[in-house]
Amino acid sequence: MTQTGLPLFPLNAVVFPGGRLPLRVFEQRYIDMVKRAIAEDSAFGICAIREGRETGTPAVPYPVGTVVRITEWDMPETGIFHIETRAEQRFVIRRNLVEPDGLLVASVEGVSAEPPAAVPDELGLAVEILRHIVDEYGDARFPAPHAYDDAVWVGYRLSEVLPLKLSVKQNLLEMNDSVARLRILNEFLKRQIN
Repeated sequence: MTQTGLPLFPLNAVVFPGGRLPLRVFEQRYIDMVKRAIAEDSAFGICAIREGRETGTPAVPYPVGTVVRITEWDMPETGIFHIETRAEQRFVIRRNLVEPDGLLVASVEGVSAEPPAAVPDELGLAVEILRHIVDEYGDARFPAPHAYDDAVWVGYRLSEVLPLKLSVKQNLLEMNDSVARLRILNEFLKRQIN
């Protein structure tokens, strides 16, 4: 997938394919972006912020982000959108520009989806902990189907919920080896338990 004109929403968050991310949108440039996405049933990109802040002057995003689509929306008061998004696929920014209203728009190239991979037996701790997290938060946060036997799904979901630095989550998003990602997460979990 190569796409031009993908609106970007830089955040202090990383979303992984298949993940859900609720957002509260109040800046005019992003309200306009959300209105267009709803009207046209189009997507936008979420990128973690490398430099800058979520509000004000456009932030400098990391070069790898995730395409998301709005699955639900509400406007509880004028000037504030509450949206639920579902992450689809990763992308690499090839070029971006800042529109007059401050919205970042990019030419992006899709990153191939990682093929499903079996979870090695020695990484069972990661699966066990994810099962507990899913049981605690339920289907609202982790809608079925759950793929506990797939290193891609387990690694993505753990990367989203574990208390990792933004830069670490970004590195995990950029990896293309699901078992290596899961090994890193499993080591992190072992250190937390010991």
